[in-house]
Amino acid sequence: MVWGVAAALLANVLYSTGFVLEKRALAGLPPLSAGQPGRAVRLLASSPLWVGGASALTLGFAAQLAVYRVLPIAAAQGLFVSGLVLLLLLSSAVLGERLTAGERRGVAVIGLALLMVAASLHADSSPIGRTASVGTLLALCAPALVLGLVVYGAAERRARRQHRPPPAGVAYGVAIGLLYGVSSLAIKGMSGRLAQAPDLVGAVPLLLASPYPYLLLLTGAFGLVLSQTALQRCRASLIVPVCTTVTCVFSVASGTVAFGEPLPEDPVRLALRLGGTALALAVLLTLPRHDARR
Repeated sequence: MVWGVAAALLANVLYSTGFVLEKRALAGLPPLSAGQPGRAVRLLASSPLWVGGASALTLGFAAQLAVYRVLPIAAAQGLFVSGLVLLLLLSSAVLGERLTAGERRGVAVIGLALLMVAASLHADSSPIGRTASVGTLLALCAPALVLGLVVYGAAERRARRQHRPPPAGVAYGVAIGLLYGVSSLAIKGMSGRLAQAPDLVGAVPLLLASPYPYLLLLTGAFGLVLSQTALQRCRASLIVPVCTTVTCVFSVASGTVAFGEPLPEDPVRLALRLGGTALALAVLLTLPRHDARR
């Protein structure tokens, strides 16, 4: 348990640092386009600062893999959310980003909602799921991937219309959050396979025979181009909290079903879990869709 918490906190530091470094690097690159993925990848790879940020995110994924080996997915997501505080501090200090009063209230309520989800956890009685039915996993992930791409495409079309204020990043955050939610389920599944294997060599055939690495590669490829294009256009201090919220809610809800990690039986904890999820989703609907200050 202690190692799981420590790994989650390390992942938070790596994620926040990685996002801020990438955002700083993107400011010096030509405009990226999700419709030109090859060009986008070449531009990103040419920036040493961006490569440093991407390396920090990769190490964050590795730490996340360790977390899922010892903590249920709901508990892990509750800990990952605490990284939002560090992200907001870094985006303010390093990037000079400022949230509006309404956005600050929205982010604060999102933090409260996710703390409610974290408060619903009870480590001593939370079983850790190791495997998921392939049919159930695909039934949960396929619609999320399609919806994420549809939402992103709609945001792109709106952003290209003339005489419209620049997007704030809410729609982008929702779309990328769905992709990363699927990634979280894939990482969770891979951690279970690693726990079942006698060693790393024995884990390779187990991983290749499962859908998890392929889901991770798919979401990683799409997420790389889509997230960097969105991050270049919008403030990290808004798009990342929205993305984190959607990832957390999707991962907790879907992981509960896919990996057989049941909802709390205690009425108070159940109310916190469901109430926090509903509150986070409600806040997303109230955040501004356009950045009128730019």
